[in-house]
Amino acid sequence: MNELRIAKVHRVTRESDVEVEINLDGDGAYEVSTGIAFLDHMLESFAKHGVYDLRVVARGDLEVDTHHTIEDVGITLGQALREALGSAEGIRRYGSLTLPMAEAKVEVALDISSRPHLVYHVELQNNRVGDFDATLAEDFFEAFSQNAGIDLHVELRYGKNPHHVVEAIFKGVARALRVALDKDPRVKGVPSVKDSL
Repeated sequence: MNELRIAKVHRVTRESDVEVEINLDGDGAYEVSTGIAFLDHMLESFAKHGVYDLRVVARGDLEVDTHHTIEDVGITLGQALREALGSAEGIRRYGSLTLPMAEAKVEVALDISSRPHLVYHVELQNNRVGDFDATLAEDFFEAFSQNAGIDLHVELRYGKNPHHVVEAIFKGVARALRVALDKDPRVKGVPSVKDSL
């Protein structure tokens, strides 16, 4: 019988209330509402390109700043992904992708290792996408990688438009994760000589 890779996490703090549901073997369906339109767009792209079913509902202290909500969504999404992964038996574990978007090109490499780390080499000439501060994408992926147990490397090879760059990152991470999370019929058990991730 196949293990269902589905999880639901509800995280509440004084700064935010975040609910995330994820199905790692979904169809790319999504329902996202964070109060931050650009973050919604990025999470919808994440679900569509990773082919995950994703529901995210977040209420945060947006009157203070968007940072708390963005970081807390990253934390909760990471926790949900880790829970949905379960034993990690049979997964490919590693994934990498080079993703172009208009004038931008981003490289993503990751290891689902339970040894979380983020390397984020992204420098932008302009950090604004409307009201969204594009530098907060790094905070999102720091929170996500730490809570999902992922060694995540993101590098902007080139690109000027911050919308294109950040969207390429979200899509690139989603697609690299899809490769890493896929089951390999030749892999027996957990893909580590330690028999544990």
